[in-house]
Amino acid sequence: MAQQTRFGRKYLKAFVSGFFVAVPVTVTVLDRLAYVARVDGASMQPSLNPEGGHSSDVVLLNRWSVRNYRVQRGDVVSVVSPKNPQQKIIKRVIALEGDFIKTLGYKNRYVRVPDGHLWIEGDHHGHSFDSNSFGPVSRGLLHGRASHIIWPPNIEDKKELADFRVRRLQLMQAHLANVP
Repeated sequence: MAQQTRFGRKYLKAFVSGFFVAVPVTVTVLDRLAYVARVDGASMQPSLNPEGGHSSDVVLLNRWSVRNYRVQRGDVVSVVSPKNPQQKIIKRVIALEGDFIKTLGYKNRYVRVPDGHLWIEGDHHGHSFDSNSFGPVSRGLLHGRASHIIWPPNIEDKKELADFRVRRLQLMQAHLANVP
């Protein structure tokens, strides 16, 4: 009986010590490297949530890739909402700092994206709360770059989001104004 008690204590001690190692490591990974996020709403259709309100896609958000604010046109990014800091939104980068953009309903028809800012839009125009509503977004609000669709698990739906860059390039070129 005493041997069973020692055996149980040994495993309890191993579990507790493993727990105290695993929790800080997990928190660090989620804070610095990457985490998963659910994407709700129609603003990124057809790239994300192609079936609408019935389901939500789950994406891997890479926090490491935006640590130095290195994003490219076409990247799908998560940002802290400029209108509601308690909420994060996921949109596509259309223009970078210094670019001139032809807007879709913003207060000015043409906008130069200021230094330290991005122009972001949802893929489903007219159903997206994006830079056309609130203007350029500070790069400091960047939270992560969506790199993979994790859910749904279908092979044809499980694509790298980089594949959508090619499809969206024509849209972005139409927005980038040729203003001298």
